[in-house]
Amino acid sequence: MSDNILLEVCVDSPRGLAAAISGGADRIELCAALETGGLTPSPGLMALAARAPIPVYAMIRSRSGDFVYDEADMAALLADVDAVRAAGLAGVVLGANRPDGSLDRAALSQLVAHSSGLGMTLHRAFDLAGPDFAAAIDLAVELGFERILTSGGETTALKGLAALAACFAHAGDRIAIMPGSGVNIETLGAIRARLPFREIHSSCSTASDVTNSKALELGFVAARPKRTDATIVRGLKAALAR
Repeated sequence: MSDNILLEVCVDSPRGLAAAISGGADRIELCAALETGGLTPSPGLMALAARAPIPVYAMIRSRSGDFVYDEADMAALLADVDAVRAAGLAGVVLGANRPDGSLDRAALSQLVAHSSGLGMTLHRAFDLAGPDFAAAIDLAVELGFERILTSGGETTALKGLAALAACFAHAGDRIAIMPGSGVNIETLGAIRARLPFREIHSSCSTASDVTNSKALELGFVAARPKRTDATIVRGLKAALAR
């Protein structure tokens, strides 16, 4: 299982993008505002990422909050897909739920059709569809997603190992299951001992101190913002190769 495991790193800034690439990431999930779980990146960041030497998939999520979308939300999401295509990125990261947490077939079908020709990841809206994830996996396969990013419905992949193992068993070779959330050097051993993953997702980030106290006071930055660290990317890649 040690051969050719792909590391996807999520980033939300030019600095993070550069750090992920220099550290040896295999693919980028490009976002804005990772502290809210990731939003659609700006056109400027997409344009910068289009020059990356590795595939870049952009988050399609126009607002924070849940993944229950009305007609206006859908219009924004479809326009975001258009922006990704115009930038020349490799793919999109999609998700939509019904109020009961199940995946929204109608919304996802529309998003998938609009994303034709782009790679597609189903994001952690999937985690709201549990605890029985079988139907959600079947829908993702039917719609043509390449992979599902999931923590097994828990706050971290480590806590969701039992559900993740069931997801791998149900998915088989029909779709990739990509563990994510809380994936780092410390948790990798326990995750790989339980799951036959071929792709894994991490922020590879470290918390940093705020240098401008006024910016913190005015609410422009988080108290302990996280930044992608090339050394952490490099270390995780090396651990995956062992």
